[in-house]
Amino acid sequence: MSGVSRAAPSSTVTAPAPGGLALIGTAIVLTGLNLRTAVNSVGPVLEEIETALGVSSGVAGLITSLPVLCFAAIGFAGPPLSARFRDAHVLGGALAAMAVGLVLRSLAGSFWLFLLGTVLAMSGGALGNVLLPGLVKRYFPDRTGLMVGAYGTALSAGAAVVSVSTQPIADAVGTEDGWRWGLGVWSLLALVAALAWLFVRAAPGVSRASHVSVRMRDLVHSRLAVALTVFFGLQAMQAYVIVGWSAQYLRDTGLSAATAGLLLGINSIVAIPVNAIVPAVTVRPRAQWPLLSFFMACYVAGWVGLWAAPLAAPWLWMVLLGLGLGTFAMVLTLFGLRARTPETTAALSTVAQGWGYLIAGAGPLLVGVLRGATGGYDGMFVLVLSGVAGLWLLGRLVTRPRFVDDEVDRSVPGWSTAGRPPEDAELVESAGAEAPVTAQVRPGDGSPRG
Repeated sequence: MSGVSRAAPSSTVTAPAPGGLALIGTAIVLTGLNLRTAVNSVGPVLEEIETALGVSSGVAGLITSLPVLCFAAIGFAGPPLSARFRDAHVLGGALAAMAVGLVLRSLAGSFWLFLLGTVLAMSGGALGNVLLPGLVKRYFPDRTGLMVGAYGTALSAGAAVVSVSTQPIADAVGTEDGWRWGLGVWSLLALVAALAWLFVRAAPGVSRASHVSVRMRDLVHSRLAVALTVFFGLQAMQAYVIVGWSAQYLRDTGLSAATAGLLLGINSIVAIPVNAIVPAVTVRPRAQWPLLSFFMACYVAGWVGLWAAPLAAPWLWMVLLGLGLGTFAMVLTLFGLRARTPETTAALSTVAQGWGYLIAGAGPLLVGVLRGATGGYDGMFVLVLSGVAGLWLLGRLVTRPRFVDDEVDRSVPGWSTAGRPPEDAELVESAGAEAPVTAQVRPGDGSPRG
């Protein structure tokens, strides 16, 4: 856990006009729509990709894990990029790179070119993952549940449309390379979101003094921050095993590719109302533990049903897993509830998602390796059910009302204290959603680039 998060604007910064807030909100929602398109488009045509690229099950496992690993690696670049450029420009550029990567991936004739395209395609999702919670905390502090619900719903809607449509698009092309169209067509959505960010103006009244910086590496002193990181990783592992392998598992049990893709789409469709409702419930402290327990019960029932009787009621198992995925909207909301300021929210979001996605990336990769070694999926079910047990154990800690700021302050006095900088402070470049500004950091605090 290292680096310095972007600084928060001072209290004297003028808030955007209502029209500006509406544009920022629209750009946030459009970004949410694109956060999972590059990921969810792979699962329905994974078999075709394996054949076209000539890769093994183990490499296919890497393909399903690669997006998650990119989320981890690229996500840590969010604060350094945000420290040098406006968030609007960072997200606009990342979404434009995402569009290029989606096209490049669809044209790939080798695994290595597919790999390069995937890395570019993940840039928009990775940076959107870590920057959006801080932007919501900054511009919509009194509507956190509403805005997280809005972009979480858009995320689920985009994931559902992609999951349901990718295989039919590939089939409609009518050639063995139809999967390429199924992967590349989603670049259009990324371009639309990129354009929205380019119209967002810098907020007036930005000062180059009295800005607060947050060192991400100090979050290691917070048990809550560490628990949220592991919790995020385990819930993300559930999601990416579902996205990366459930469709192929259902195909291997005897269902057609179109039916398996439709069931994966149903799973994503269920998450749409879930992501809309869960943030509004999560902001109520007494509801958090019962809500989490409900999600855990859904995970257990869904995975056990899919393992023991996959063809008995596959739609029911996928619906239950879709309900369990409400943990994603819940943890996104908890980032804002467990941090006192926008800059701490951004730091917590970056650390938890960066390291969390690294944990999650092991899931789909292990499924591919175990499938190749054993020829079956028993290892997958043991893995995900163990993850559910971990989520349940961590749930008690992350649902307790406390703040990571306070826990770090006990070990690093003055860590999150705003106000006049000390005399021995040096100026470093930092920025938020506005034009680049400066922050105050004590000597020895580390580079603002992370």
